[in-house]
Formats: sequence, structure tokens, C-alpha cells
Amino acid sequence: MRKILVVDDEPKIVQLARDYLEHAGFAVVVAHDGQAALAAARAQKPDLVVLDLGLPELDGLDVATSRSPSAPRSLWREFGRYCGGPSVRDRRPRSFASAR
Repeated sequence: MRKILVVDDEPKIVQLARDYLEHAGFAVVVAHDGQAALAAARAQKPDLVVLDLGLPELDGLDVATSRSPSAPRSLWREFGRYCGGPSVRDRRPRSFASAR
């Protein structure tokens, strides 16, 4: 059975994601903050991580691009590459006016 780690600090969102994923046949592991996400990823070795970027303290981008020795390299590598690594915070969203 495939295992998915759901990381979010909102209990209702976690429960909704868990219900849908378990109904679809996945095993679900839950973490409510960034430190717990790193620990769960290391211990549980999930196949996929659903990660809230707006976590308190250690946010989702920090988790995804973590340089911590406890961070599972293979798990975060693709996400970090997709987000542009630690420099993703330097990106400025385009406004609707500038998109014209």
C-alpha cells in the first residue's frame, strides 16, 4: 500500500485529506508542523508528501528545502528543484496589471 504524508496545521484540512486518501486506498501519515514533518518523513518514508507551505515556525518551503541532516534528501529533492530551492522566497508574484 502506498503511503502519503499529509502536513498541515489545520485539523479540518488534515481530516478531509485523510478521509479522501484512505478512501482511495492509501495509508496516511499526518504531521502538524515542519519539525514533525521532517521526523515523520524520516521514520515513515512516505511515497508522497502533501505539504502546506504556510506552516507556523518552520514553514513548508523551509521543510521542502531543508538542509537538515534529518531531512530525507530523495524525498525533498524534486520539490526543492520545482520550487527553485531556497531562492523561491525571492520571487515576486506578477500582478494582474503587469501580466497584460
